Formats: sequence, C-alpha cells, structure tokens
Amino acid sequence: MATLTIRNLDEHTKAQLRVQAARHGRSMEEEARTILRAAIEATQPTGAGKGLGRRIQAHFAQLGGVELALPDRSSLPSPAQFSQEGFR
Repeated sequence: MATLTIRNLDEHTKAQLRVQAARHGRSMEEEARTILRAAIEATQPTGAGKGLGRRIQAHFAQLGGVELALPDRSSLPSPAQFSQEGFR
C-alpha cells in the first residue's frame, strides 16, 4: 500500500473531514480514502465496470463476429461411473 501526505490542508477542511468521518463511523484516513476512491471512480469511463470478457468483445466488435455451427446433441450426457476395483 502507498502512503500519501497532504500538505497545506486548511484547518476548516480538516475539521469538516473529521466531522464527516465521525458521521460515517470511520477514521479520518479511511474517510479520505473513501472520498478519493469515489472521486476517481466517478471520472472513469462507463465501460470500466465491465468484466474482462465484455471489454474484449467490445474492443473487437468492429471487426465482426464469428458464427459457429453447433452440432445437435444426439444423446444426453451420462454421469461418470466409478468402481471400487481401481481403489486399493
């Protein structure tokens, strides 16, 4: 984890941070981390919350897709059979 020092923070802002942290039941440090995290997330593009697969698909969407012909399933899957003979 990184450490960040904020210099020249005026007393009024520090006091407001202390009050807000107390309202939320957090330390001043945790309140500052929460505020910074929310501010950064608010500036991220809307697609940033997508999963990796969706982002990859969006990246290559302009190239077109590939349609695969899936074979018809001719039988239902059967469960695995285990015997006691192999376990000695």
